[in-house]
Amino acid sequence: MMNLSAPAIAVRGLRVSRGGAEVLHGLTFEVPRGQVTGLLGPSGCGKTTLMRAVVGVQVVSGGEVTVLGEPAGSAGLRRRIGYSTQSPAVYRDLTVLENLRYFAAVLGAPKDDPERVLAEVGLADAAHQLGATLSGGQLNRAGLAVAMLGRPELLVLDEPTVGLDPVLRQELWALFHRLAERGATLLVSSHVMDEAARCERLVVLRQGEILADDTPDGLRGRTRTSDLEEAFLRLIAERAAA
Repeated sequence: MMNLSAPAIAVRGLRVSRGGAEVLHGLTFEVPRGQVTGLLGPSGCGKTTLMRAVVGVQVVSGGEVTVLGEPAGSAGLRRRIGYSTQSPAVYRDLTVLENLRYFAAVLGAPKDDPERVLAEVGLADAAHQLGATLSGGQLNRAGLAVAMLGRPELLVLDEPTVGLDPVLRQELWALFHRLAERGATLLVSSHVMDEAARCERLVVLRQGEILADDTPDGLRGRTRTSDLEEAFLRLIAERAAA
C-alpha cells in the first residue's frame, strides 16, 4: 500500500563524480508529494546531473536516492515517472502526433492520451507538423507532452520553459500546478530565478551543493529580501563568509 505521507523523492548523501571530479557533493533533501518543487541554480551547478540520478540513469559514487518508495532506477518506476530532458527525444521524421502515438504505445498509455497531452501543452495546432520543422519552444512542449503520457505520478522536467515566450511560460506553470492539484509531484529545474516564485518549495543549487531547501517565503525571510534573485546572491555571500 502506498504511503502518501512519505516524500516522493528522498535523497541521502548523494555524490556523483565525472572525469575524476566530484560534481555533486553529498546532497540530502526531500521532495514532498503533490507539490511543484523547483530546482534552481545557474547553468552548470549540477541540476541535470541530479535529475538524472532521480530518474535512475546517472551512475552515482555514493549515497542513495529513493523515488516513490523504490530505489531510483527500479523497473517498477518506469511507468510511474515522466522525464523531459533539455534535448527532447522527438523523432524528426515523424509528426508530433505520430511521435506521441508511438511513445503512448511503448508506455501502454490510453489511446486518447496523445490528443489529451497535445491540448494540455498548447501544441494541438502543430499535431501534424514534422519534428524537424518545430521551433525550439515547440520541441520543448513536445518533450513535455511525451513526459505526460500515461499520467505519471512524478514528472521530472529539466528546463521545460527555456525558449518560450512569457505568455506560454505562464500557461505551462499554470498547467504544472493543475497537475499537482490532481495529485502529481513535479520537480522542475530552471536557471531563471523569477520562476522560483511559481514553486511551492525550492532546492537551490550552486557548484554541486545545496544553498537552500525552503519555501519561497521562507527563503525571503531568511535572507531579509522580497526579491528572490537578490536572495540567491545573499545566500552565495553567506556561504562564502562561512
